[in-house]
Amino acid sequence: MDSTLFTILNRLSSNLQSIRRLSGTLTKNVSSSRTYYTARNPKVTLYSKISPLGSPSLSVVPELEKWVEAGKKVRVAELQRILRDLRKRKRYTQALEVSEWMNNKGVCTFLPSDHAVQLDLIGRVRGLDSAESYFNKISDQDKTDKTYGALLNCYVRERLTDKSLSHMQKMKDMGFASSPLTYNDLMCLYTNVGQYEKVPDVLAEMKENEVSPDNFSYRICINSYGTRSNLDEMEKLLEEMESQPHISMDWTTYATVANIYIKAGLTDKAINALKKSEEKLDKKDGLGYNHLISLYASLGNKDEVLRLWGLEKDACKRYLNRDYITMLGSLVKLGELEEADTLLKEWESSGNCYDFRVPNTLLIGYCQKGSVEKAESMLEDMMEKGKTPTPNSWGIVAAGYIDKQMMEKAVESMKVALSLHVENEGWKPNPKVIRSILNWLGDKGDIEGVEAFVDSLRSVIPMDRQMYHTLIKANIRSGKEVDGLVEGMKADKIDQDEETKKILSLRHAEA
Repeated sequence: MDSTLFTILNRLSSNLQSIRRLSGTLTKNVSSSRTYYTARNPKVTLYSKISPLGSPSLSVVPELEKWVEAGKKVRVAELQRILRDLRKRKRYTQALEVSEWMNNKGVCTFLPSDHAVQLDLIGRVRGLDSAESYFNKISDQDKTDKTYGALLNCYVRERLTDKSLSHMQKMKDMGFASSPLTYNDLMCLYTNVGQYEKVPDVLAEMKENEVSPDNFSYRICINSYGTRSNLDEMEKLLEEMESQPHISMDWTTYATVANIYIKAGLTDKAINALKKSEEKLDKKDGLGYNHLISLYASLGNKDEVLRLWGLEKDACKRYLNRDYITMLGSLVKLGELEEADTLLKEWESSGNCYDFRVPNTLLIGYCQKGSVEKAESMLEDMMEKGKTPTPNSWGIVAAGYIDKQMMEKAVESMKVALSLHVENEGWKPNPKVIRSILNWLGDKGDIEGVEAFVDSLRSVIPMDRQMYHTLIKANIRSGKEVDGLVEGMKADKIDQDEETKKILSLRHAEA
């Protein structure tokens, strides 16, 4: 699983207008809200029409147009709700379509806040140049702290330190740096570029400028101290945060502190922070339970993992795929593969969309424990049930076979993964796995098999030096000419390096 700390920071930043990073990409006809599963007698709304269009390749504009053509009312509040939901679920292209449709159709007068949202989406979908162009075209009266802040966030997201600092200075000169949001962006910049030591200076500057830090301000600074193992300063800042009358302590702050203590090996302090985190947790916050479960798993505390899972099931009633992924990952981390297998069977009967990221979690567990044959058998069982694994599923198995030095099996598994690429165009194979397979094929594979594998691989990734090296080695071993391959490298603008020359020198040895 991804680093819990950065997942937590992503969750925290979703509450900020300028920083929205949530995990996962939803598949078609899947939603991340529990209410979609529990609604009774659902009323057909524009929201219900657009929400299931989870694939990024699907445009929402036809649904908007059909709604209008049917003579139905377009409510600004509902469009704004749709826009918020799409952004929250990282469906940025579709969110931008809604925003631009609202603007072009004149559904409502665009305020600076609306321009700020559209600018942020343009930056995410079309890049920084387009975002700057949009900013330059909006009227001077719409260039407020909100639109300036949205452009700053674009610079921060791209990790452009000089542009961010220059833009921040403009905001200060214009009096637009009067909220914690702007300073939080700057602290995020220093975090993103690894300059953690500069984060506390930004917090100090906020206080000097009489801008009251908010929860996120404190939290990201606490993280900066933790990252540098400066636990004394971290604890002082936590005490300061707890003493502020305008700050309402939340579960995420204590979870961040707990994660820092876990990394420092301070188990007792970590458990104490986790208890405080749980006290602040909204009892129906499934994402919060997921974080605490994962942290207790990092501590090796199975009892607490199971206790919190029970509480989540009682409180949330319906469990999403992400909940099962977290719990399966925790059981795998604890080495409880049999219990993980039982939980996977529960998920299969849950009625949730069949998302292969869920069983992939257990596949990884089997491979890590050396039970790669069981992982492959599990995939074959799923296929017998009519489920089509993702390329990544077979890629996991291939990696498992490589760890056991069973290279023929690794090659066969990767062949299956490559054959599934057509249905999963965004997938790319693990470079480390490919490197191991190509090295083995170049030294051991028969020429027909090598050529077939490279031909399949080049349909997924461009030809590179390593692929050419594999073909050249296999051809030399087979006594074939390689001049055509050398010319191919030139045509693809791949220079010969020392390894290339060493491989080509094998021609004389073979002769």
